[in-house]
Amino acid sequence: MKTKCPYCGTDAEIYFRSRDYNRNITTVIFDHYRCPKCQLIFISPIPENLGDYYPQAYYTLSDSTDLLDAGAANEQYKIDIIKHFMPQGRLLEIGPSLGCFTYLAKKSGFEAEAIEMDARCSKFLNEIAGIPTVNSSDTCGALKSLKPFDVIALWHVIEHLPNPWETLEAISDKLNPGGILVLAAPNPDAFQFHVLGRYWPHADAPRHLMLIPSKLLVEKMAALGMTVELLTTTDKGGLGWNIFGWEFFFSNLCSLRKINRALHIIGRMVAKLLSPIEKIEGKGSAYTIVFRKAA
Repeated sequence: MKTKCPYCGTDAEIYFRSRDYNRNITTVIFDHYRCPKCQLIFISPIPENLGDYYPQAYYTLSDSTDLLDAGAANEQYKIDIIKHFMPQGRLLEIGPSLGCFTYLAKKSGFEAEAIEMDARCSKFLNEIAGIPTVNSSDTCGALKSLKPFDVIALWHVIEHLPNPWETLEAISDKLNPGGILVLAAPNPDAFQFHVLGRYWPHADAPRHLMLIPSKLLVEKMAALGMTVELLTTTDKGGLGWNIFGWEFFFSNLCSLRKINRALHIIGRMVAKLLSPIEKIEGKGSAYTIVFRKAA
């Protein structure tokens, strides 16, 4: 069975089949294809009921900013990356969920806004966190309604989008000259993926619709006039996703709580054992890229 690659249109064959190992919301099997030309890995067909795989438990909300303040330390490395390339200005986060990063960006001096598809998260950001947020699953349409930005951030969001290429084009249009796009996503060239295959937690079917090689994003953004300022798999976030992958691979093997906890610990031990390999640039489970628009 073959289908057209959504990026380059080349005929692609099935690469592997998987199901929702991470959350067990469904037992439906999803077909993943790999394009022989551009190496994009993608689910086809995209489920029509995609929203069903983001239940209320997917988001943790509060009636105050306490959770945001508590999570600020974990987000600081993201602010540090951005401030190295853009110390201040208008910042937009696409897909902030609870909004820890957006909230910290606001506290760090950025004029922060957001686009979020979940209505409850959007209400929380607008009313509790004081961050202007557009509630929409139409990212391109929402971008059109906003003024240009100096920074646009997508932290592990691009892989969830059914139309990432159109979104990247819309983002490029909404960046001020000299502005930056910072983007993090699962790395299909990761050592962990080569070992775990369809059971890799970062495949996360069906929420992760595409696993995009970093070189493909570089190619796409170059065509839009944007250059790479940073490309790494060894930032704090990337190293953390390595641990997450091993922990959840093992804990996904059994749903019994006591056994699950033991497997989680085993996963952390394996992560420590294999960390020298995963700290090699390009081998980590996630990459972070900073692109700059021409001034």
